Amino acid sequence: MPQYVALLRGINVGGHRVRMERLRELFEEAGLKDVSTHIASGNVIFTSRSTSINSLTSKIERHLARSLGYDVPTFLRTPPELEAVTTFPLPVAPGSPSSTFSQYVIFLRSPASKELQDTFAGLHSEMDTFLFSEREIYWLIRGKLSQSPLFRSGFEKAIRGIPNTTRNMNMLRRLVARLMDESSPS
Repeated sequence: MPQYVALLRGINVGGHRVRMERLRELFEEAGLKDVSTHIASGNVIFTSRSTSINSLTSKIERHLARSLGYDVPTFLRTPPELEAVTTFPLPVAPGSPSSTFSQYVIFLRSPASKELQDTFAGLHSEMDTFLFSEREIYWLIRGKLSQSPLFRSGFEKAIRGIPNTTRNMNMLRRLVARLMDESSPS
């Protein structure tokens, strides 16, 4: 059966607290198999006979909204898609150690429109750089996320209500390593 990772927006932030045990139960109630979670921020690994990302996404979102009482935007990726995200060639300024940069990935449902790409291109600065690939926006920040002038309201204004969820690249690399370990024969 195909394996997927659901990246959920708004789990265990903004007053929406869901224990990972409960989140696993909710996915199992939705008929999904081999459910596990990765850290307590809405990363759920599961298998399903379905190969339709759109129908799986709708099914999960409907079930979570009914069960939790609020919308939970859901972004599905396969393990190979997540691996491609973590190996995307990110530029680092010459002479700058990569440790001075924070790297985030903004997951979208579909590729960013030209208009959205232009909006983010207008936000490039000494601190913030944006790159696009498939259904992701890569956000490189010189320093910490909280130091960026786009942190919170600037980013939300730029994204203009387009459904998205953001993950730290280091966490994504750990998630991909876990997925690869689980898929390796023992």
